[in-house]
Amino acid sequence: MEATRLSPELLLRAYAAGVFPMSEGRDDPRVFWVDPDRRGILPLDGFHLSRSLRRAILRHPFELTLDLAFEDVVRGCADRDETWINDSIFRAYFALHRLGYAHSIEAWEGDRLVGGVYGVALGRAFFGESMFSAATDASKIALATLVAHLSRTGFTLFDTQFLTEHLASLGGVEISRSDYRERLSEALQAGAAEILSRPLPDPHSVVQAITQTSNRA
Repeated sequence: MEATRLSPELLLRAYAAGVFPMSEGRDDPRVFWVDPDRRGILPLDGFHLSRSLRRAILRHPFELTLDLAFEDVVRGCADRDETWINDSIFRAYFALHRLGYAHSIEAWEGDRLVGGVYGVALGRAFFGESMFSAATDASKIALATLVAHLSRTGFTLFDTQFLTEHLASLGGVEISRSDYRERLSEALQAGAAEILSRPLPDPHSVVQAITQTSNRA
């Protein structure tokens, strides 16, 4: 069975049109396009910072980095019994990363990668692809740091594709396809936000940024 080839240009056109690729499994070379009726988003002014997560962030149990180990984060996300990340998707996102469109936030315990999140930045939209955790709260802290960072670098849309119970607990919501397309169009027409324009916020700045934006919502 022939593997599907995903070029960076094709991926960027797909994201701009509101669709994204998936595979049936690690060993299935085929890729299909998804355009959900109901779209998951994580409002950048509506992240739910629980008391326990706030305490965890302020304890600073992990070092957070940006784009230091993109490929390892994707591998961590794919390292589970069931995954939609096949070889074609691996290669496509590595290519996007090399071109400056795909990014990751990593959580470290010493020199050990224990969590992270990755996705694609286009215009003022960030398309979250996946996250993983090998230590308590690692992916939550990485995600909270990403939300704070996106907010202060000018992003307006954080697309999570689907709404899971976990994302809902962090403030994620579902919107209609038409509502999503409208928000996506606005985010793409508003000019480019540069995720690398500023360093990642420190733990106190993460808590402050999320608290301030949530209070304005």
